[in-house]
Amino acid sequence: MPLRLTLATALLGALTLAPASRAAPADTLEVATFAGGCFWCMEEAFDEVPGVVSTTSGYTGGRVEHPTYEQVSSGNTGHIESVQVIFDPKVVSYSGLLQTFWRNVDPTDDGGQFCDRGSQYVSVIFVRNERQRTLAEASKRELESSHSFPIVTPIRPATTFWPAEEYHQNYYEKNSVRYRFYKFNCGRKARLEAVWSEAAGG
Repeated sequence: MPLRLTLATALLGALTLAPASRAAPADTLEVATFAGGCFWCMEEAFDEVPGVVSTTSGYTGGRVEHPTYEQVSSGNTGHIESVQVIFDPKVVSYSGLLQTFWRNVDPTDDGGQFCDRGSQYVSVIFVRNERQRTLAEASKRELESSHSFPIVTPIRPATTFWPAEEYHQNYYEKNSVRYRFYKFNCGRKARLEAVWSEAAGG
């Protein structure tokens, strides 16, 4: 991913790479994990949802412990860029989060997402229990039955989630100009509008 890698390299000299830390969620909160290409963009999407308490960019599904961004972006560790969402189920349901997820991915693309190509950028719903699996499968079936395009996004068991380096966390807020430049040039917004306009019969 040349554009993002260039930005990350430029920032490395000025920022200390430290693992992101999050306090354990309260008993009333729940956790969901999604992959939708660039985790900067997925953080922004979920942070806008009422009831979402926090989001963390990270890596899921790979073979290496404590992976770095450079390792994951090489595509050799098996990890996928993902976002961990802590939410209040009294305000937003897991089904509601699934709706946000679908509207922020291209579910027809199994080679990555938008300009980010490779298995480390594919869309995935990582389920943490049978309830989440049941809801995710029902959500996917509903889309498959109501839309004319194929949905290739898999549903997989959640494995260890490794928080990304601190400079990735809330990148869309901390580096808004660079972020919006990347997002525009990646064609994310245009492709999402095209996919979901087609889905709606537009």
